[in-house]
Amino acid sequence: MSFANINGMRLHYRIDAAERSEAPWLVLANALGADVTMWAPQIAAFSSRFRVLRFDTRGLGCSDAPAGPYTVDQWTHDVLGLFDALSIERAHFCGLSMGGLIGIALGVRHAERIDRLVLAHTAAKIGTSEVWQARAQQARLQGACALADATLQRWFSPAFAAREPIVHAAIRDAFVHADSEGYASNCEAIGAADLRAELGAIRAPTLVMTGRADPSVPPDDSRALAAAVSGARFVELDAQHLSNIERAEEFTQTVLDFLTGATAA
Repeated sequence: MSFANINGMRLHYRIDAAERSEAPWLVLANALGADVTMWAPQIAAFSSRFRVLRFDTRGLGCSDAPAGPYTVDQWTHDVLGLFDALSIERAHFCGLSMGGLIGIALGVRHAERIDRLVLAHTAAKIGTSEVWQARAQQARLQGACALADATLQRWFSPAFAAREPIVHAAIRDAFVHADSEGYASNCEAIGAADLRAELGAIRAPTLVMTGRADPSVPPDDSRALAAAVSGARFVELDAQHLSNIERAEEFTQTVLDFLTGATAA
């Protein structure tokens, strides 16, 4: 298990490397309540072309959970600190949900470190501050585990949960073991984040992805994100919130086509 000391805490990360030592870097950022294991369906394909770095956001997975509330700037500085610790000058970045919000912030505020952006199931503003404050309060009072079942109903369709009970159980297991204070502090960061006025600063080629039946970040919100980013490509899959799992092959191939196409850097 690998850790880096970043901004006064230990940040957990994993690297799955392509055989070519000069392969470009691809960084994966997880959804709130998930950890690095949520990207398991993509790792074999992605690591055949890239040096893949995935990490647990502060407060989640095996990373430390310092006192919150957290902020968007803390998230981005954690990522840049990890880049520096691993001598990564530039990378492609693929984030889903909260991870996508981190990607947006990197794209608008630290463009010199980002090659291409994949922003999945996310928006420049996700929900309302009131909703996120209520969720943070519930996590502190009852534990993050109390939010697990309702959250997974938004993440996956009933058909997928019935068809893939082992996968569904593994994702739920990561969620119910989330640090409650870390989860709540990340809720507060999401609730306070509003990057809509900054989207014009994104210069990286960008792919925005969504799920046709996503109740967590409605497709119209992701569509608005794509419309606000110059030249962004928009793709909608037949899924709810975690299309990288529910529609793993389509998600993986769509991202690979975007990152390795003729116009890729």
